[in-house]
Amino acid sequence: MPLPKRTIAASYLPDRYRYYYSLSKLAIDPLYEAVPDAFDEDAEPLLDLGCGIGLLLHCLRASGRKVPYVGVDTDAVKIAAARVASSRGGHDDADFQVCDLSERFPKHRGSVALLDVLQYLPHQAQGTLLSQAAQCVSRRGQLVIRTGLADGTWRSAMTRATDRFGHRVGWMKTSFKAQPSAQELRATLHRHGLHAEFKPLWGRTPFNNWLVIARRSASAAA
Repeated sequence: MPLPKRTIAASYLPDRYRYYYSLSKLAIDPLYEAVPDAFDEDAEPLLDLGCGIGLLLHCLRASGRKVPYVGVDTDAVKIAAARVASSRGGHDDADFQVCDLSERFPKHRGSVALLDVLQYLPHQAQGTLLSQAAQCVSRRGQLVIRTGLADGTWRSAMTRATDRFGHRVGWMKTSFKAQPSAQELRATLHRHGLHAEFKPLWGRTPFNNWLVIARRSASAAA
C-alpha cells in the first residue's frame, strides 16, 4: 500500500519548509517505500542512526510496523523537529536523542538503520561506525543501510558531485567524504557474523544508491 505522503508531511506543519521537504522526499526518493519492508517480520527494537527529522519513523508506522524506535542525530534542531512531528503524528512512543556518534554510541540490541550516513565519513570512521552498528544486531534483528557505492559507474560520480554541491549551497551541513565499496561493506559485516544482501535503490533518480540488508548468519552467535 502506498505511503500517505501528505499525511506524513502534515506532521511537520506549521513549518512549511519541512512540510515541502518531507513531501518531496517521499514523492521522489524510493527509500521510504522500500525500507519498511525490511522490517516486515521484525519485532526487534530499532536504532535509527543519523535519523534527521525522523521521516523513517512515520513511514514505519504508516506501513504498520510498530517496532520500538530510537532515533539519534548530531543536529539538535532536526531532533527538535522530529520530536514535534512524531507527537503531532501520534507517535509519542518514539524516542529521539541528540547524540554525536564519534563521542558516544548508544547502548542497543536489536535492529539498526544507517541511512545516507556513510558517505559523510572518511573510510576509517565508516569502518568504525559499521562495526559498532553490527555489534548491536541481535539474532532476529538486521542492519539496514542505504548508501552510495564506489563502483566506477557514472551514477557513482553523479552521487559524489551532488553531495558536494549540496554542501556548498548549504543543503547539507557535512560535506561528502568517501563512498564505501561493496567489497569493503561485505568484509566488515562478515567479520561481525552478518551476511549482506545488496539491492539497487536508485528508482527514477540518477544516484548510485543501494539498499543493504545484513542479518546474522545461522551459525553466528547472537
